[in-house]
Amino acid sequence: MDDLERLRAQAADCRNCDLWEHATQTVFGEGRPGAPLMFVGEQPGDHEDLEGSPFVGPAGALLDKAMAEVGIARDDVYVTNAVKHFKFEQRGKRRIHKRPGATELKACHPWLDAELEVVHPRMVCALGAIAAQSLYGSKFKVTVMRGQLVSWDREPAAMATVHPSSILRAPDDAARRSAYAEFVNDLQVAASVLDAA
Repeated sequence: MDDLERLRAQAADCRNCDLWEHATQTVFGEGRPGAPLMFVGEQPGDHEDLEGSPFVGPAGALLDKAMAEVGIARDDVYVTNAVKHFKFEQRGKRRIHKRPGATELKACHPWLDAELEVVHPRMVCALGAIAAQSLYGSKFKVTVMRGQLVSWDREPAAMATVHPSSILRAPDDAARRSAYAEFVNDLQVAASVLDAA
């Protein structure tokens, strides 16, 4: 844990891009070294920015529910984001998520590399296109490759699926149920890889 705590302390003062100026705080990853599975999301959302922990909002609750359905314990998971500060647009009292750009992804990539090295998971699962492209390259298409094991330039097994927030944005209950079922199927692939290891 010492190395993760050291990284977390260093990241708290990160000024590699401009996002720190408006975000509440750096939201570093959470979990333990040696966690067999690492989930990488896009960036913290409003809840995460305020609380200082990744995946604690509605998308995090949905991820927890899906993990429980496929038998992945939260204690066996390290959760983090490709970008460590919340990028948003202020609309009245609300802060609306804005997609991080190449500059922010590049600025945060050393933190993600360091987390991968210290945690040393057996499997990495990218959640959403931004996370997948930050890990597997700019040409990676989640819509084409979701739920499949992919090759990349690192040792852990790797895959990608949608970000759970996309399920919450589905237009109606039927679409949400369908998207959630597909998400659970994708996580089952990760669970199977971990069971086989």
